[in-house]
Amino acid sequence: MKAMEDLLEVMRRLRDPRDGCPWDQAQTFATIAPYTIEEAFEVADAIERGDLEALREELGDLLFQVVFHARLAEEQAAFDFNGVAAGLAEKMRRRHPHVFGDARIADATAQTAAWESHKAGERAARDEGLLDGVPAALPALARAQKLGRRAARVGFDWPDARAVLDKIAEEAAELEIAAAGSSPAHIDEELGDLLFSIVNFARHLEIDAEGALRRANLKFERRFRAMEAALAASGRRVDEVDSEALERLWSAAKESEAER
Repeated sequence: MKAMEDLLEVMRRLRDPRDGCPWDQAQTFATIAPYTIEEAFEVADAIERGDLEALREELGDLLFQVVFHARLAEEQAAFDFNGVAAGLAEKMRRRHPHVFGDARIADATAQTAAWESHKAGERAARDEGLLDGVPAALPALARAQKLGRRAARVGFDWPDARAVLDKIAEEAAELEIAAAGSSPAHIDEELGDLLFSIVNFARHLEIDAEGALRRANLKFERRFRAMEAALAASGRRVDEVDSEALERLWSAAKESEAER
């Protein structure tokens, strides 16, 4: 593909020791990693907003991160982009025997189970524990949900969502007691336990906790901006009105959204 060849050549030129870009020349796997994570979230944001033009651009930015890491590895004679692509294609064929082989899969649920079984077999072959391979760099909510999902495969789980709700109530009560007079470290621990329980409640409902919080953030931002706009129309700012006025404006923003 010419477009891919062009992109790889751009990356090669940027990293050229003599004529390349000083910033790109100075980067390492570690310094690029935060940008890789950021670009993945920008892809998710474009999807959330339904902006396909932005999605096209953000996917390009994310692809460039893959190309950048592959170039760094190639310079160390470890692997190159073709190795990344070939390895991915081979793994997809291996994990989809119902498409590339003779296996039969009844539906998407069965395919998910088969996929996880393949992954479990690969971990066993590498002599890894059940929780190995859950990246520490994942956002905390996403990592908590993945850890819970892994543990559930061997039966270490609440029996149903109702049981998780009971656990949430228990953890909330423990946090309330801690907040009344415990050390900051103890409060931190109890808050973490409550958040972990909430994430697992989302897992039982098959809701992506990270996505749910991201949408809640967007909703809060949208309503707060509506408050600011309402105040600006009368020549005021949010720091110039009292809390009761802000609460009325917040309620108005919610009602306006509901009407739409």
